[in-house]
Order: sequence, then C-alpha cells, then structure tokens
Amino acid sequence: MGEREPKDRTVTYDPLLELMARFESVRSVDTGKNPFEGLSIEDTLKKHIVEGIKRDLDRHLEEARAVRPPLEIINDILLDGMKTVGELFGAGKMQLPFVLQSAEVMKAAVRHLEPYMERVEGSDKGSILLATVAGDVHDIGKNLVDIILSNNGFRVVNIGIKQPIDSILSKAAESKCEVIGLSGLLVKSTLVMRDNLLVMNERGLHGYPVILGGAALTRAYVEQDLSDVYNGSVYYAQDAFEGLRLMGEIGSGEAPTPRPLDPEAARTTSHRTDALDPALYVFAGERSEVEPLELTPELPFYGARKLTKVDIHEVFKYINPIALFRGQWQYRRPEGMSNPEFSRWLEAEAGPVFDRMKRELGGVLKPKVKWGYFPCASEGNDLIIYEDGGARERLRFQFPRQREGKRLCISDFFRSVARTDPNSRDVVGFQIVTVGSGVSAREKKLFAAGEFQDYLYTHGIGVESAEALAEYWHKQMRAELGFGNDDPSDLRLLFSAKYRGSRYSFGYPACPNLEDQAKLFELLEPQDIGIELTEEFMLYPEQSTSAIVVHHPEAKYFNVR
Repeated sequence: MGEREPKDRTVTYDPLLELMARFESVRSVDTGKNPFEGLSIEDTLKKHIVEGIKRDLDRHLEEARAVRPPLEIINDILLDGMKTVGELFGAGKMQLPFVLQSAEVMKAAVRHLEPYMERVEGSDKGSILLATVAGDVHDIGKNLVDIILSNNGFRVVNIGIKQPIDSILSKAAESKCEVIGLSGLLVKSTLVMRDNLLVMNERGLHGYPVILGGAALTRAYVEQDLSDVYNGSVYYAQDAFEGLRLMGEIGSGEAPTPRPLDPEAARTTSHRTDALDPALYVFAGERSEVEPLELTPELPFYGARKLTKVDIHEVFKYINPIALFRGQWQYRRPEGMSNPEFSRWLEAEAGPVFDRMKRELGGVLKPKVKWGYFPCASEGNDLIIYEDGGARERLRFQFPRQREGKRLCISDFFRSVARTDPNSRDVVGFQIVTVGSGVSAREKKLFAAGEFQDYLYTHGIGVESAEALAEYWHKQMRAELGFGNDDPSDLRLLFSAKYRGSRYSFGYPACPNLEDQAKLFELLEPQDIGIELTEEFMLYPEQSTSAIVVHHPEAKYFNVR
C-alpha cells in the first residue's frame, strides 16, 4: 500500500481540532498545501500519527532524530499522538479505519527508528500474550488488540488461533509475558476460557492477570462468574482500547477499575451457557401455534449437488453495505449527525473503498456452493431426515424451544410425523458456501506488513462475501422450491429477509448446537468444495457459512433465551 495523501475529514476531525489546541489552525483539506506548515517538529510528528499521514514521515523523523534520541521520540512524541487517537476513538469522535491508519504510521515510524536504538530490557510499558482459545478460528478481534497495544508501547506476543491452555502457558513463560489475553467468538469459547482459568488455579499460575474479550462474552459473566472462579485477577475488555486502558493500569501497579455493570445484566449475568444444551428447552408434547402447511413444495431433487464456478461479481451484488460498513468496518455515526447525513458521508468515504476492494479481491475470492434437499418430518422438537423415498430415518436434529412468548422451535415449521407417511413427507433444504482460503492468506500478509487498514477492509469483505453468497444461493433455492417469484425486486429488502421462509445457521440462537454441523456434513459432504470441520465443529475456511433452509411462510429469525 502506497503513501496516503492527507484528505478531508471535516466530519470526524472537527472534534479533534477542538480537543487539541495546538492544531486548531491546521486543517488537512487542501492536499496541495503543506499540512505541517508552522508546526514544531514535535507537533508535526504528532500530526502524522493522529491524522494518519505517511507522506514525508521519514524526513520528519530524521529532523527529530537530529535533536532527540529515538527512544525519546517514541515515548514522548509518537505515543502521545497514539494516546490522542485512543481518546478520540473512545469518545466516538474517530472511526476505527482511521485509528488503524494512525497505527500504520506509528508502526512505520518505529520501524524507521529501530536501527538507531539499542534494545533495553524492560523498556516497553508492559507485556501480554494474546491467543484465541482452543477450537476457535476467529482472530480479527485479537489482532486488533495486537495492533493497538503494540503501537502504544506494549510488547505483544500473539500466538494465533486454536490455542490449548498448555501452549498458552508455556509460551507466556517462555516469552516472559506479564499478562495473558484470551479471545474467542463462540459461546463455547467462553466455556473454554472458564476451563483455562481452572487449570491455571490447579497449577498455581493465578499470578497472571487475565484479560478476556470476544463477542459471546458479557461484562457480568467475566467480572462476576469468572472472577469467582479464578484465584487471580480477571478483566473484561469490550474492545481494543479498553484492553489498552487495562494494560496501562496493570503496568502502573494500580488495580484496574471495572466499568459499572448494567443493573439488568448484573441480575441475570446475561450469559446463557445452557444455550449449548437444547435438551434444557424441551417441552414434552408442546408445540407453538404455527400450523404446518398441508401442501408442501415438491422435492427438487434428493441429496446434494455442488457448484464450483460462481461469478464473484454477481455475489458482490448481494453484499449488505450496512453490515459491511457499520458492522465489519465499524464506521459509527458521530454524535450530532443525522442518519441521512451519515449515509451520505458513508457513501463518500466507504463507497470508494468498497469499489477498490472488489477490484482487488475479485480474483482472490473463490465462491463455491454445496446444497441439497431431503424428505423430513417433525416429532416434538426433533426434525427427522429420511432416506430417499421417505420411509427410513437417516438422522435427526433436536432444536431448542422458546420457554416463553410464542414457544417457537424450528421443527414447528414442518409437518409432523403423525400427519405424514412416506409418500407425503415435508421437505427441508441445507446449504453450505465458501469463498475460499485465499482471502485469509491475504489478510495475514497485510497484517504482517503493517497494512492494518486494508487488513480490516479485507477481512470485512471476506466475511460479507460469504454471507452474500449464502443470500444469493438461498434465493436460488427458493426458486427451486417453486416460490422464487414471491421475492421482492429490490435487493435491499432481501437483507431484511422480506421473502418467504428463512435460513438458520448453526451456532445462532434458534439452533445453537454447533455439533449439528457434523450432521450437515454427513448430508452434504462439502469436503469436495474445500470446507472442513474443526474439532470444535467450526467451518474452515473461516469465510464459510452453512444453514438449514426452511420454506414455511411463517419461518423468520427468532431467539431462544
């Protein structure tokens, strides 16, 4: 990635100018002007960091090195700039992609200065070992923590994904890390974290402060439940900058101050590990008020088929820009800006990035699909899958049922075994899709090269392309089932599921058991399109997704609590 020119960031940087008086007369609006004119060398370098400007960085570092030692430049000037970046992000006044652009400049600056420094033991602000726990293949959150901590003066040892506790502890001892940070996306990963803390207790290694983060965690679960379990100190980091705050407080010898718990979360602990056990939701002989259809679609074909040549540009049409820009790339609406204004700003700021990434990744993403249809019938909370002909049971899924409200269960959307015979079974579809492992390889190269902003953009495109492929193929399956003409003509309505039926992905609330992926693999055998199942029943490559496809008109997303 080449050097970036200064650009107009009026929307996100007006608050910066208010917070930093030294820059109040400086605006990077006109790229034809010198954005550093009139600034001291200290403020010039801070502006490089805060505004993510790479142009002339080496020249300005050499000017600073003529009057100050390299370590002093890093500790007193550059890290002060990163501190400002953190404050702006924490206040909602700086977008994550711009934070990563600042981190790129910080890394480039340190790389330039390193040959002129002698490494002094203990010169970093603290050290942490980072790992994604055993069975979990997700690393974007952990790597963002790595970027923020390592570019704020901390030593980070990042040992990657699927790490067992033995490896975590041996690497922490070997690298003399003071803190252990564990990450994971899945509900099951939170149970692995709990087990890891128990192992550390047993081995007398509770002297390590432990920082935990991940989408399935809640503050209440960590700071109440796991704090009671672990004999040492355990903390919850909602994001990378809370991890930065915690590391700063641990390094200073202070006991980190937990953020206040939400009262409702504190009462319930907001963490349902029993979601992993659908048997806890069974209500004997009880169904919801959903009426299965008397006339069901014809079975398009029995068994599984595959497609290995899918036009990636057709898939791109099904990417939900809101999920990409706001979810994956984490652009946030600044306080005081209306939604229409933010939408226009996003189109101007993120739209060109989206177009560029589609051009760059068009040849990297390799979409492939495996899908199939099977005769089925429901029995209580179970969905029975039959062999061709519908007479002999092949396997069955057991789904959880809501404890209250409509008491929904996925099995309710299919005709019951009591009301069918082998000649009148209902039909269920399954699909599994991937865009291949090439995008993960590209992510790793970008991360290693310090191209942090494009690392985030690439990861987001990979995830959302897999989701878009699933949406695209669900549309094809609705056509095969005979009701594709009911789809809305506006693609945006597909993103809010304004079509008949639904697709439910394993691991989510309506069907939380990831172990059911093994049954899907038995039915579809997707290994021939390059998808494998990990020991914790996750899909690999990461940019893959699977689902059960339900045709009933009343089937929509629902939660089981």
